[in-house]
Amino acid sequence: MQTYIALIRGINVSGHKTIKMADLRKSLHKRGFEGVQTYIQSGNIVFINKGGELFELEEGIKKAILDDFGFDVPVLVRTVEDLENVLKNNPFSKEENTRQLFFVLLKQPPAKALIDEFNKLKFEGEDFHITNACVYLNCKIGFAKAKLNNNSIERKLKVEATARNLRTMQKLIEMAG
Repeated sequence: MQTYIALIRGINVSGHKTIKMADLRKSLHKRGFEGVQTYIQSGNIVFINKGGELFELEEGIKKAILDDFGFDVPVLVRTVEDLENVLKNNPFSKEENTRQLFFVLLKQPPAKALIDEFNKLKFEGEDFHITNACVYLNCKIGFAKAKLNNNSIERKLKVEATARNLRTMQKLIEMAG
């Protein structure tokens, strides 16, 4: 058995695609996901499973949400070790204001040519660093005002992605411990 972290994109935002976390936990449990825990209302799940491909786990969660709640939403599943590595490699870990740090987790590695083009971008008050797994953001102007957000990153890198702040990342790893 292995512990995984699932990040669902686009639920419980401004009253759209509303899912109660207790209902989501029940939905996943009845499909064989064990030890299901959720954190806040934005689709953060820690669960235990016998293993398998991340893609299969993502598809299982997507299907559960579609079948039980009627929403087709992006789902990203990672191992605890994957997210620990993302935090360990955070180039902005020495920043004093950690509330401005965000992690845009990428479903798959972007094409090298797209990464090269992305690295040429400049945004006032926004610093970033890109890897195959994550775009690290230091949004000195605040994430809500940032031009470099989840949607723009998906468009520029042509990959599915979902963003989380430092506190959420730390809490999910703690819950999985």
